[in-house]
Amino acid sequence: MRARRWMAAAGLLLAAAACAAAEGEVRIKDLGRMAGWRDNALVGYGLVSGLAGTGDSGRNRATRQSIANMLSRFDLQLPADDVNARNVAAVMVTANLPAFARGGDTIDATVTSIGDARSLAGGTLLLAPLKGPDGRVYALAQGAVSVGGYRYDANGNLSQKNHPTVGMLSGGATVEIATPEPRGEPPRSATFVLSTADYTTATRVADAINRAHGEGLAEVRDAAGVDIQIPEGWRQRVPRFLAAIEALPVKPDVRARVVINERTGTVVTGGDVRISRVAVSHGDLKVSVVTDNAVSQPLLVRQTGPEVRTQEYANSRIAVQEGGAGVFVGPDNNTVADLVQALHRMRTSARDVISILQAVKAAGALHADLVVQ
Repeated sequence: MRARRWMAAAGLLLAAAACAAAEGEVRIKDLGRMAGWRDNALVGYGLVSGLAGTGDSGRNRATRQSIANMLSRFDLQLPADDVNARNVAAVMVTANLPAFARGGDTIDATVTSIGDARSLAGGTLLLAPLKGPDGRVYALAQGAVSVGGYRYDANGNLSQKNHPTVGMLSGGATVEIATPEPRGEPPRSATFVLSTADYTTATRVADAINRAHGEGLAEVRDAAGVDIQIPEGWRQRVPRFLAAIEALPVKPDVRARVVINERTGTVVTGGDVRISRVAVSHGDLKVSVVTDNAVSQPLLVRQTGPEVRTQEYANSRIAVQEGGAGVFVGPDNNTVADLVQALHRMRTSARDVISILQAVKAAGALHADLVVQ
């Protein structure tokens, strides 16, 4: 019994050690992509119909001409000047054609108004071809437009939410032409491209591939690319070889960076971003000026004339409030997280925290990139 318990305890320790060793590791496929895998931008022009009087006005000649051209396809000849439909809007349709797309696949499309339409809510996009940079039609878009907002106005009153002139067609575009695939002999090499360029991470990716499939197969090209030679035994099974590479675990190196957003007061930072010994003193000075306007009306005066009139005057009051200044002295090898927690304990606002971080960076005590959005 004791032996079994000891073996069970040893197994738990080994599992814990394995989890600790694998902490921070991610798959290679989560760090980037293979060179040549990319989305292709598509764009097209179309009409959205069925709007409840919120479409383009009669001043848009392009919309009226588009309606006349569309009706001519159905053997209905109508001059563009005779078209006056407020329930139609001219739009641009955009989509991304993913790599390895096949004919019949459905992709999302975005619809944006290019006229003076007030809202696309409740409209339906008529069949619109989506073209690539080469001018070929790769997809066809059609369907109901989903708008995440609204706009209603009447008698000068307006109620609006979000942007009702932009809509989405979820799966509303059908791929007609598959993404071109390379033909010829099987490739002898491939290049893995990192999403974030870093020499340390690229070296770790190459080392993981060499340990798993043999030395010399992977070589670091630069901070964002790793060249991979495909072994002879995998030449006819390149997709399986690339799948095996993508599953290898690697611990990426993270660059110290602090991102702050002054508009929202958001501060995002890694917990291990270091700062040197620094002293922060922050005070709060509040100055308020209040002005009271009044009128002095003469009383008990029965005479009238240009010299007898009311007099306007203003009384101003100035109040100054100065709060106590907070002081924080950080020891060596401290982190930004410790500094932010200390400032929160001092009840420092988020915008003041941002100002303090900028000052710490200017003083040379913040050892990280400071990104201000």
